[in-house]
Amino acid sequence: MSKELRIVFMGTPDFAVASLDILVQHGFNIVAVITAPDKPAGRGLQVQESAVKKYAVSKDLPVLQPEKLKNPAFLEELRALRADLQVVVAFRMLPEIVWNMPPEGTINVHASLLPNYRGAAPINWAIINGEKNSGVTTFKLQHEIDTGDVLFSDTVAIREDETAGELHDDLMHTGATLLLKTVQAIAAGTAKGTPQADIPAADVKHAPKIFKETCEINWQHPLDNIYNLVRGLSPYPTAWTTLQGKNLKIFKARKEHTTPSKTPGDFDTDQKSYLKIAAPDGYLYLEEIQLEGKKKMEIEAFLRGYRF
Repeated sequence: MSKELRIVFMGTPDFAVASLDILVQHGFNIVAVITAPDKPAGRGLQVQESAVKKYAVSKDLPVLQPEKLKNPAFLEELRALRADLQVVVAFRMLPEIVWNMPPEGTINVHASLLPNYRGAAPINWAIINGEKNSGVTTFKLQHEIDTGDVLFSDTVAIREDETAGELHDDLMHTGATLLLKTVQAIAAGTAKGTPQADIPAADVKHAPKIFKETCEINWQHPLDNIYNLVRGLSPYPTAWTTLQGKNLKIFKARKEHTTPSKTPGDFDTDQKSYLKIAAPDGYLYLEEIQLEGKKKMEIEAFLRGYRF
């Protein structure tokens, strides 16, 4: 016999919307949605609402947007909701006073197969590291980030040419389905947590925040590593290099394993259809790029307008 759960949902970007939507579509009682404050963005600094807020408003769900999660007024509002369960998908770190509040605890949907790829950028690092599989995990929050007991997980294959953006969308839908299964199990009283220490993993890999220097291509690295870096950072924050002294973002590329006639980092082009850059064991053919100060474009369009 399932019990009626009062659920508070916390999330901000598109990735979280699918998870919130599946709970709404299956009739769960979402008593409030907590998301990031509105903020100015874009050239005109227009105030932007988060994807989760837009969805919540469209469904007439109450929305809270605290600046600080330890703010006494916010904590009072949260307590007054009398939530049985909190669900976190792509939100910020929660203080213990928040995650420990509901009797059923707080669960998180994480875009990796824990204990691997704990951290801020699990989707990117799985591709950068050349993994053949990724996945999603639901787990209960506790003190150390991404270390709580695992409830359920589901594996998703990574295609050889898949980008981080494409894997993000695959995991978004898989994560929503897994969340539904998890919340249904909690409501039915059948959810059993497994400590991450009990889950076999060789060397646990991590997914730290990505900085600009992480995104710079080192052309001395093997071609496969460079290709994986481009895929793993596309469409954001994007791998980059320099072309004749200007920064060049690479969104899409293909690889050719061969013995290059050029030194790693040097480019070759017919100035019409291809621009390729040498690695020690082949060439990376650029397909979609953005030169500093220019728009993003396909390589043929770029070559039509660029003079070497």
